[in-house]
Amino acid sequence: MTVWGVQLQHPWYLLAALAVIPAVWLAHRAAGRVVFSSIDALPAEATWRTRLAWVPDALFALAIVALAVALAGPRKGQRDSRIRTEGVAIAMVVDISGSMRALDLSERDRELTRLDAVKRVFEQFVLGGGGLKGRPDDAIGLVSFARYADTRSPLTLDHGNLVTAARALEIVTEESEDGTAVGEGLALAIERLREAPMRSRVAIVLTDGVSNMGEIAPLAAAELARDAGVRVYTIGAGTSGMAPIRVHDPFTGGERLVSTRVEIDEETMRAIAERAGGKYFRATDAAGLRRVYQEIDRLERTEISEVKFFEYDQYYGRFVLAAMIAVAVALLLRGSLLRRLP
Repeated sequence: MTVWGVQLQHPWYLLAALAVIPAVWLAHRAAGRVVFSSIDALPAEATWRTRLAWVPDALFALAIVALAVALAGPRKGQRDSRIRTEGVAIAMVVDISGSMRALDLSERDRELTRLDAVKRVFEQFVLGGGGLKGRPDDAIGLVSFARYADTRSPLTLDHGNLVTAARALEIVTEESEDGTAVGEGLALAIERLREAPMRSRVAIVLTDGVSNMGEIAPLAAAELARDAGVRVYTIGAGTSGMAPIRVHDPFTGGERLVSTRVEIDEETMRAIAERAGGKYFRATDAAGLRRVYQEIDRLERTEISEVKFFEYDQYYGRFVLAAMIAVAVALLLRGSLLRRLP
């Protein structure tokens, strides 16, 4: 029980304060009164002593209440620790094929490839920032795919190393490694998620193209996800049609900006999400990509941790001291200024 920021360890001891009622009643009935045969014999005006005769009884009552509060164990936490309970297992599946070099997800003041933009938002998704709260209690892994799929980070709570692995992602440069194997990437993520002890397991698949490689079809991988209890969110990143991209210029040895045709198989991506109990999102710019992650963050956000204090300021001593002072003052007044006649 917490009152005004102060925790009471044993709040039921507050019931002891009810002892005030019989205590005041007994004090009121106690000896120390003179019986007069007529009220005409009483003084015409009350003196200050008679006006304050109730003070000792009130101090005794205050002492009882203070002792009841002391018994309740008031304390306030000073140092705390996060107690982690069951979190969410999340596998991020990222396309690193050649088309991820397109620049249509650049920010207004900064040129970014699609992969650069994805890595930046993924880091914010994990650690927090840019309107994202972070996922400190979730086990998160990273899978990349082009023609082949690779595990870049297993499911881990060490998010520092996870982000380092994400920053190291690079777009494939060898033609023999290029391609888009969505099914392979998702299937590998499912295998990693099977090992997670969490009940809630999620895969987030991001691609900017059409699946054209791999032995596992995307929809077959979606069936695997459904059977394994893995919810799948899919993201189509980038514009459709033409997108700017930097390519190597063999004549100058530098780079030049050209437009290239890009296409996203939205129908398949939407079907994957529907079969695996998730949702399909489309991001055509950097702000849109961040909004997608914010929506996923909201959908998968659960209260899974609480703060436990392990160092406290104990306040019961103050209430015991207050009770002792109240009793001492009451006895002093009762024996001197506010003394009752026997």
